[in-house]
Amino acid sequence: MTTADPQLLANIRIVLTRTSHPGNIGAAARAMKTMGLSRLVLVDPAVFPNSQADAMASGAADLLTQARVCATLAEALADSTLALGVSARRRDIVSEVLTPPEASIRLLAEAQTGPVALVFGNETSGLSNEELSLCQGLVTIAANPAYSSLNLAAAVQVLSYEIRQAWLGHASWPQPELDAATGDEMERFYGHLETALAELEFLNPGSPGKLMLKLRRLFARTRLAKEEVNILRGILTAAQEAKQKANGTRNHGAE
Repeated sequence: MTTADPQLLANIRIVLTRTSHPGNIGAAARAMKTMGLSRLVLVDPAVFPNSQADAMASGAADLLTQARVCATLAEALADSTLALGVSARRRDIVSEVLTPPEASIRLLAEAQTGPVALVFGNETSGLSNEELSLCQGLVTIAANPAYSSLNLAAAVQVLSYEIRQAWLGHASWPQPELDAATGDEMERFYGHLETALAELEFLNPGSPGKLMLKLRRLFARTRLAKEEVNILRGILTAAQEAKQKANGTRNHGAE
C-alpha cells in the first residue's frame, strides 16, 4: 500500500451520546466531513432529525441522512472492537488515558480489522461512568485548565483533525496482534459474569454496581481476544454447573 487507505477512515465511527441540541449534531457532522470521516452514530438524541441540525451541517447533510440512531451506547458499540471515550475529566473507571494523536494512531491501527469508535458525551454532563465502562480508553484534549470545556462540535473537530493527520502520515500500519472481542461479545460476557457471580454468592444481585464496574475496568485494561472470552465463559459455565450439582446433592440428601 503506497497511499493512505480510505477504508480506515470509513471504519472509524463518531458516536454522540444523549445529545441535547440538534444544532450540535449538524455542526459535528460538518466537522467530520471536512476531515474525511463519514460514519455518524447518535445514541438517544433529544431531538433528531431536526432543521437546526440540517442548517448547521452546511453541506454535510448526507452524514445526517446516513446517521445511525441507537437507543443505547451498548447497541452503538456492538460490533466495534475498540471504543475510546472523550472527556475533559479523568475517571477511575478507565485506566488508559490517551492524547488525541495517540488515540488517532490506536484507532487507525485497529480500524484495519473492523469498526472502531470515538465516543462523545452529553454537552452538559459528558460521559457517565456507565458509558465509560463500555470504552477501552479515555481521550483528553489538553485545553486551558482554567476553562477546559469545549463545545461538542469543536471537540469532534479536534479529534477528526488529529485522525486525518495520522492517516495522511502513514501509508501502512502494522496488523493488530489481538483478535479483539467486539462490544457485543464483551457485553454478553459481562452479563454472564454478573449472573455467575450472583449464583456463586460472590456478588449481591441486588447491588452489583461497584464490583461490576471494577471488573469492567480490569478486563478493559487487558483487552480480551475472542478466544479468551470463550475460555472465560466456559469457566463460568463450569462453575455454575458445579454449583447447581452441589445444590442438587444437598437437596437430595435432605429428602
